[in-house]
Amino acid sequence: MDDQHYFSSDPTVAARSRSVPLTVAGRRITVRTASGVFSADRLDLGTAVLLKHLPAPPPRGDLLDLGCGWGPLTLQMAASAPGARVWAVDVNSRALELTARNAADQGRSNVRCALPQDVPPEIRFAAIWSNPPIRIGKPALHELLRLWLGRLAPEGLAHLVVQRNLGADSLQRWIAEEFTDLEVRKAASSKGYRVLRVAR
Repeated sequence: MDDQHYFSSDPTVAARSRSVPLTVAGRRITVRTASGVFSADRLDLGTAVLLKHLPAPPPRGDLLDLGCGWGPLTLQMAASAPGARVWAVDVNSRALELTARNAADQGRSNVRCALPQDVPPEIRFAAIWSNPPIRIGKPALHELLRLWLGRLAPEGLAHLVVQRNLGADSLQRWIAEEFTDLEVRKAASSKGYRVLRVAR
């Protein structure tokens, strides 16, 4: 798959459906994916690293999976915090459809799938989890993070996973310089990826 498709709003590549095994909250399930979304064939390594090093999500409040793809982080949030409202946000309409279907298949009624502009602006997030779309380029990535990291709740935590050789350390420095009211540190390093923890 051409990398452009996973951050396209309406992928032009044919939607070839696939089934992918996934462990969510200690339970093995099968989810649906399709071409035209990020890592359609399997759980990508960066997201796997992030899932391994994440704390439990807050049990209540609004939680955000930023760039949800077909939904592995969303499903983990929703299963681990059934009393929370989980926002699965992506620009890719096919990704949102897949995440909604996977959440419904697992009975996760606390998931809301939305385009970025459809999330009410007053919402503040108790947790943000993201494998952000680094390949959209620094200006677009910085704009994305300015918007969403700025919406952390007063005691909110964000966790981002970024490949080391795609600029994890420089992104950590940028966040520290850009957000004087946030604290950012490296929470973990594994398999060529950094997990960044951002706290209000």
